[in-house]
Amino acid sequence: MSTHIAAASGDIAPIVLFPGDPLRAKWIAENFLDGARLYSDVRGMLGFTGSWNGERVSVQGSGMGQPSMAIYATELFAEYDVQTIVRVGSCGGLTERVGMRDVIIANGACTDSGINRLRFHGLDYAPVADFSLLRAAVEAAEGMTMEAAVHVGLLFSSDQFYSTRRELTEPFVAHGALAVEMETAGLYTLAAYHQRRALSICTVSDHLITHEATTATEREQSFGDMIEIALRAATA
Repeated sequence: MSTHIAAASGDIAPIVLFPGDPLRAKWIAENFLDGARLYSDVRGMLGFTGSWNGERVSVQGSGMGQPSMAIYATELFAEYDVQTIVRVGSCGGLTERVGMRDVIIANGACTDSGINRLRFHGLDYAPVADFSLLRAAVEAAEGMTMEAAVHVGLLFSSDQFYSTRRELTEPFVAHGALAVEMETAGLYTLAAYHQRRALSICTVSDHLITHEATTATEREQSFGDMIEIALRAATA
């Protein structure tokens, strides 16, 4: 059993969907997985294992921010031999090129976090998605009928949700960042270190340009297109 998940060996599938919100994990388990069973509720960070189209799949909450996410991702990779993690999260639009509820499949992530600088002794590292997952997600999205648009591009993983320096994101937007969230750069780095597969798929839940926003319940329970893409990609 790991320190923060405390599931027994074999409880967690090789494929894990990875929302930040543990209640989104519960919603995914109840609405997408067959025979879902709770394997962990330590610190309220719920984890479930069930099946989707006959394939074992788990869903595990990660919490908010790279430090929290890194705890759960590290334990999943190192303690439970998870091979594939697909983050299914929310993000804030940084440009008018993306609209509310659009889906962003992240081919890479920029960050203002110091975590990677510590890991790489002050040098810069480029955290990127696993290409096979990225390609499978794009193909899955192309085969689905959705009202929202799907984008492939960069996310900006920030350490601050309530930033007082919004102007610091402008160079990232000028160089292609589509939206801001708080986990992807760290997830891609950990996957590379453990030689596993990772992808981040996020739904635009609020917009920093238009100031539109979804409710907490909508963020928890209404991002089904993103979950469908993630499941199709992870089990392809």
